Amino acid sequence: MSTIAIVGAGPQLGQAIGRRFASEGFDVALIARNRTTLQAMAEDLADTGVRVEIFPADVTDRPALHAALTAAEELLGPIDVLEYSPAPGPADLRKAPLVEATSVTVDSVLAQLDLYLLGGVAAVEHVLPAMLKRDTGTILVSSGAGSGPIIAPHVANVQIATGGMRNWILNLHAALSGTGVYAGHVAIAAFIGQGGVDSQPETMADAYWRMHAERTEAELLIQDLPDDYLEKGLADKFVDS
Repeated sequence: MSTIAIVGAGPQLGQAIGRRFASEGFDVALIARNRTTLQAMAEDLADTGVRVEIFPADVTDRPALHAALTAAEELLGPIDVLEYSPAPGPADLRKAPLVEATSVTVDSVLAQLDLYLLGGVAAVEHVLPAMLKRDTGTILVSSGAGSGPIIAPHVANVQIATGGMRNWILNLHAALSGTGVYAGHVAIAAFIGQGGVDSQPETMADAYWRMHAERTEAELLIQDLPDDYLEKGLADKFVDS
């Protein structure tokens, strides 16, 4: 039995990814801060017939994140697929408020670096050595498309962090060529569940499965934004906490 660990799992995209991989026989490890939300997600996935376990942890607490991933491995076996898609909560946004590109400050960037880039590095650091030893594994990292494919000045502090994360994963994709381990970045330019077909969690989860199964593209862009996105200054809502 294979296992997917979904870090930053939420009730929309994370749950849909869990259900999609469960339909292919994967056991599911759900990792996020909110135990109550995780428990509700696990109950929803109970009809899939696979093992679904929750491991509450804050990705900015590196020892807690490593402990959660270790517990998932001990209970469900080796992690074959890591999906990393953290979402800022209200407390994070208070620490690092959305800013214009012209008013970025060190403080407004630090919390985002901690959440996106350093949390992602820690999660990959945990699973990658074992994947390389087994000559197989998939790493999928998600961010808003402002990380590179689309410009979003009103969340410039977030995009400094996600841009670094995207660059790292694209380089990791190249570095892993020929190893049997695959890494890919998903750039999401959509408000999940609030637009057309492409923004629906189930459609997006199918795209994640294809990336894992086909293991070719370094990056997938999912785009379903209103034409006046930038004019309205809407915040990134690509992931669900």
